[in-house]
Amino acid sequence: MRVSAFTYIRNGFSYQYPFVESIKSVLPIVDEIIVVVGDSTDGTREAVEAIGSSKIRIIDSVWDMNLRKGGKIFAIQTNIGLLEAKGDWLLHIQADEVLHESEAEQILKYMQIADKYSDIDGLLFPYYHFWGDYNHIRPTREVHHHEIRAFKPNRNVYSYRDSQGFRKYTSYESYKNGEKGQKLRVLDCGVRIYHYSYCRNPKLMQQKSKFFTRFWHTDADIESSFKTSMFDYNDVDLLADFNGQHPVYMQETIAKKDWVFTYDPSKSNMSFKDKILMLMEKILRRPLFRYKNYILVEKKS
Repeated sequence: MRVSAFTYIRNGFSYQYPFVESIKSVLPIVDEIIVVVGDSTDGTREAVEAIGSSKIRIIDSVWDMNLRKGGKIFAIQTNIGLLEAKGDWLLHIQADEVLHESEAEQILKYMQIADKYSDIDGLLFPYYHFWGDYNHIRPTREVHHHEIRAFKPNRNVYSYRDSQGFRKYTSYESYKNGEKGQKLRVLDCGVRIYHYSYCRNPKLMQQKSKFFTRFWHTDADIESSFKTSMFDYNDVDLLADFNGQHPVYMQETIAKKDWVFTYDPSKSNMSFKDKILMLMEKILRRPLFRYKNYILVEKKS
């Protein structure tokens, strides 16, 4: 079984993406990784080359900054890598996502299990969404708790919306013409994705948020939304303590942390609706009315 990973990055150092750590975390379990490197000016491409693995294949791209609606540019970059990958399984990892070294091999195990079933399209991964620092996670209804990150090729699977997940389409042409697509049938492999999108110095986090918001909103909306220079990590619904071990690849990055975050739960902005739903979920021990871009299949062996 040949496994191909794919990812994309542009100016990863400018906004402190752990893209090198992300790539290194998948290298032990893949036969190749396609890294789509956008037109960067901060040494991102050189850093990918410096990893020094023969498994890495770089594809150079140029971001069309006019493609701002709905985060379309991110789906385009994802599909560039997807279409270049040649494995029996395709594994997607984003530049702020890292696998834990103790769990990565389980992905291969579940790929082998899924290969027994022709009606299974891919694998689902649960998430740790780190927020504010490396000691807090956001476990609420406002973040995606699971996403598809691995799937079988040759099924007309392409990036859905802004590259958050994937769907099946009649053809690539129908995909480009706006077909809605079908949700993938997946197994939950149980391997956590460590997601570090909101782990930066609050000043840099504000700069990053302002830059990337332009891919969904107008300039006027951006200017009205960003009136301070510091990102307020306490402007959040709910955080929980994280007491586990981070991936070994993140140790150096975590050691360089140059800010202090103190969580203040009294500043919670959680809606009354979500408070009720989260309470019901806790009592019933299952999610309620959450968006799911997949069909979960209960096949385990």
